[in-house]
Amino acid sequence: MTFSSVAVRELPLFPLPDVVLFPGRQLPLHIFEFRYRIMMNTVLQSDRRFGVLMVDAVDGKVSNVGCCAEVTDHQRLQDDRMKIATVGQQRFRVLEYVRQKPYYVGLVEWIEDEPTDRDLRPLAGEVDQLLRDVVRLSAKLMSEDIQLPSDIPDLPLELSYWVAGNLHGAAPEQQSLLEMQNTAARLEREAEILTSTRNHLAARTVLKDALK
Repeated sequence: MTFSSVAVRELPLFPLPDVVLFPGRQLPLHIFEFRYRIMMNTVLQSDRRFGVLMVDAVDGKVSNVGCCAEVTDHQRLQDDRMKIATVGQQRFRVLEYVRQKPYYVGLVEWIEDEPTDRDLRPLAGEVDQLLRDVVRLSAKLMSEDIQLPSDIPDLPLELSYWVAGNLHGAAPEQQSLLEMQNTAARLEREAEILTSTRNHLAARTVLKDALK
């Protein structure tokens, strides 16, 4: 099978259990397996990029869509182990595996969201407000001072990645959001998730207040 070389390249692949990386999000890693030490040494000698693919911790299935990670810093430890800092770049789809040993290398194509003429700023604003409601209610429920970071993206696409990347403990849902190629659909799904979370937290807050 032949593929166009325009948006296709070979990429070292790092499958990780229940880890989904999004563009713009940071991912620190501790590299200790021999095969991945080999991979990272190769990556550091080239363009410092590799692909992260989510492995379902239940059935062991490796996802077909992932996100390219770029190494921004690294520290060598004893026995050639490494601590590396990475940041997510483009999303990709695996077209085929070129080899599997000593580590996976895939032929991948870059994927992007579909262009749209729709003004997504109102939808992004709704998601942003829901996010703030969830944080406010969480802080009240736990009697803690919880603050959102000041660098939350304003642009709809980047905001959709930021929210998806912070849905901790929901790897299958995150994978679904990563695979979407429609920014509006991703934001709408995130609005549903945040609305459900907000309503649940609001109900618990009312109950807590009633029991005082």
